[in-house]
Amino acid sequence: MPDMWFSRAYETYYDHSNLTEKGINYNNRPIAGTVARGEEMPYHLLNNSEGYTQSAGVPNPLPRLNTTEMGEAERIYLINCAICHGPALDGNGPLYKGGNGPYAAKPATLVGDPVIEALPEGTLYHVMTYGKNLMGSYASQLDRKQRWMVAQYIKSKQAQKNGGAGTTAPADSTASAPASPNGAATVATTAAK
Repeated sequence: MPDMWFSRAYETYYDHSNLTEKGINYNNRPIAGTVARGEEMPYHLLNNSEGYTQSAGVPNPLPRLNTTEMGEAERIYLINCAICHGPALDGNGPLYKGGNGPYAAKPATLVGDPVIEALPEGTLYHVMTYGKNLMGSYASQLDRKQRWMVAQYIKSKQAQKNGGAGTTAPADSTASAPASPNGAATVATTAAK
């Protein structure tokens, strides 16, 4: 078993295309149907209008975030989302700057727009996973847990703006509660951008 003692080393960016010719089956992808340790089950909805509509009924698997976790969710939002949506979630980030920035189209106003505020956490997660309109997918930048955290952070800011009314518990709550509405009534067809 010489390969066990002296294993073949391949560079990270090595061109693996010729390995099949050598009789080596290697494609650098995980085995189909496997889930990494510590990872939740794969997101089951497709990137189409039906998947978008169904996302309203997907509950947030995370318990309500406590103050420390909400601070982390805010940090993740500020790093990844505020560049477009702004630190105040008003759609006026550095790329838009009230129309004077390099980005011509105004990003979605996450707090203050009744259409966006009506979106449940599942739909916000779906949009972060696949993108919507001019917003691209953030699935490669944020893992599943981080996307759910950001969805909770957005809903908490919307609830704060509306005087605490809403489905989201206060940021300092440590108790578990239902994560999102059950996809009630109508789901708006516009999303986070």
